[in-house]
Amino acid sequence: MTGKLGFGYLYDFRNPAQWQRAPEALYSEILDTVAETEALGFDGAWVPEHHLADDGYISSPLVALAAIAARTSRLRLGSGIALGPLYEPLRFAEDCAVLDALSGGRLAMGLAIGYRAREYAAHGLDFTKRGARFDEFLHVVRRLWDGETVNFEGRFFNLKGAKVRPLSSRGQIPLYIGGFAPRAMERVAKYGDGYFGNADIWPLYREKLEEQGKDPAQAKIWIQGLMMVVAHDKQAALDELAPYYHHVNNAYGEWMSEDVVEGKGAIGVENAAIKPMDLDTFKASGILQILTPEEAIAYFNRLLEKAPVEHFTMMMPPGLPAERFFAYAQTFAREVIPAFR
Repeated sequence: MTGKLGFGYLYDFRNPAQWQRAPEALYSEILDTVAETEALGFDGAWVPEHHLADDGYISSPLVALAAIAARTSRLRLGSGIALGPLYEPLRFAEDCAVLDALSGGRLAMGLAIGYRAREYAAHGLDFTKRGARFDEFLHVVRRLWDGETVNFEGRFFNLKGAKVRPLSSRGQIPLYIGGFAPRAMERVAKYGDGYFGNADIWPLYREKLEEQGKDPAQAKIWIQGLMMVVAHDKQAALDELAPYYHHVNNAYGEWMSEDVVEGKGAIGVENAAIKPMDLDTFKASGILQILTPEEAIAYFNRLLEKAPVEHFTMMMPPGLPAERFFAYAQTFAREVIPAFR
């Protein structure tokens, strides 16, 4: 038996050297593609955040989301993920309130602390204090969205007479917070409207919700499966798509060899100890998971049996021509989505 489940795509706006185009043309094409996925019946469009990436990985998700909001009318929009501790709480709360109004109340922000020490160094911040900074950030943002005038003196932020005007008509904007360690899951349960991460963490998440006096029946989980594609001819799809996902794999693998990774599932792949490899090894590894529509429906039903997952996000791989991406999206929309409506 199928349950209700939403589906969307992540757009990282990367522009790798081997497929490089003028940024203006690439960004315009991605916005067109997002609008087309909305017409197909997808539910979400999500933008991640990283810094210092030579392949152009998006560093300003809120700006990109504003452009997406202007091109769509129904899709849920948000970050997947934004690096919460890199933001100043009042500026973040204000920008999100404006974006929520511009999008007609469609915003949902995915936030986590990140795992790249060099991103913190570039921003002049202490990587080892990012968890504590994130807790303080979330505390202040929640108070601001409650409409309070906030006076706050903390370890990381000091605000006097801070308030968000105009507020979103919803006040609080949904936050989906990531993490894997018990302390991180306490943060999710305390400050989050939902959890961003891995369905296997559900027992710990449920426990932390109960400790916070919250009803686990109201829990929401958002999962990324960035290396998943649905196709009828699995070998043909592997041959066509592997070079593009191979770039994604190796880019993340290089980062993970350089920086600390918090837990498993950092990029929506079961084994976060991902590493660079040659194309043939990548194709044989199974990291790129290609399923038939029938296999995908069975996979998502198992996921729903495991945890209260409400949304599943795939990705538009960098470099893949938009018309080819759209062909795979059409198959998913026509043969998988209807099973979960």
